[in-house]
Amino acid sequence: MPEPSKSVDAVKLDKNMALEKRVMDDLQWLSPLEAPFHIAGFAWLKQEKLYRRLPSSPAELLPPAVDILANCTAGGQIRFTTNSSRLSVRVKLTGPSNMYHMPATGQCGFDCYLGEPGSQHYLSTTRFDHSKSEYEASLFNWTIQRDVCVTLNFPLYQGVEEVLIGVDSDALIRSVPPYPSINPVVIYGTSITQGGCATRPGMAYSNILSRSIPLEFINLGFSGSGLGEIEVARTIADIPDPALLVLDYEANSGPAEKLAATLTPFIRILRERHPIVPILVLSKIQYAGERFYPDLLELHEDRKAIQKSTVERLRDEGDLHIHYADGSSLLGEDDAEECTVDGVHPTDLGFLRMARSLEPIFRELLKDKLEVE
Repeated sequence: MPEPSKSVDAVKLDKNMALEKRVMDDLQWLSPLEAPFHIAGFAWLKQEKLYRRLPSSPAELLPPAVDILANCTAGGQIRFTTNSSRLSVRVKLTGPSNMYHMPATGQCGFDCYLGEPGSQHYLSTTRFDHSKSEYEASLFNWTIQRDVCVTLNFPLYQGVEEVLIGVDSDALIRSVPPYPSINPVVIYGTSITQGGCATRPGMAYSNILSRSIPLEFINLGFSGSGLGEIEVARTIADIPDPALLVLDYEANSGPAEKLAATLTPFIRILRERHPIVPILVLSKIQYAGERFYPDLLELHEDRKAIQKSTVERLRDEGDLHIHYADGSSLLGEDDAEECTVDGVHPTDLGFLRMARSLEPIFRELLKDKLEVE
């Protein structure tokens, strides 16, 4: 008789999989809400002091799902320079990890990049008990003090009530080099925009683009809820002086007729407040099922045609600052399905391909803001 199978506990077999148990009690703990820390990605942070992507008391009532998802901190970044030999974070989330197809590190974790804007390199991701809503984690531990420019990316699919930065007791904290422009890139969209299902926050496509294009990126992706609502458009339009507005919400837009009904009004609202800001209408990525289900492919083609024709019509009417990009090939031509978790949501590979495909498009539309590079 064969022996009964035994479950595999990789954590016991591989020390690199285990959680860190060492606690560093001699660190000083600082709030990133205080200078000289800089927090990017939250357009209403200065007024509200909340890690929230939309205002908590908007002029118009937000759709309930959007209001909840605005507490997810996708696209948020903590930026600073330090000479500390150690860096840790203490994090209080609004809840623990609970997604079946997205790692806890992407949903609830922070990750750490070092280097100045435009030249950043990944170092580490927080290790924590995914069943808990509070954790402390080390991001680096050098043997000596040295100057580094740090960017910490906020969790993609959970809220953050509090985060503290732990550094050496005698460490210096200084501001980061400024962006070439104070105008942010604002991206409105779906779960894919929000970062589902990246393994860690830095791999959401807006965060990848923020490392190659040194501007602030504001991620307004709302999982299952990028529906093109008028009240959401008016709230987004309140963001002052954007460098670029991106509409990436086809995937949640429903039947082609519904997209046709929402797209023009959404654009008109943005355009009323921002008459010459570039607006990019981006059709969605290819889904795996479109190869096998003709109705899915037909829907995608119909919605793509609506977006393209809407932009062409508005340009014919005189708006030369609106643009269209076909997202069908962002994941590649022949193996797009290999870049997703579930045929819809990208893996890190998918997000990297998306960002690399979008970078030249974004750079062209942002060239006036990047001239000092």
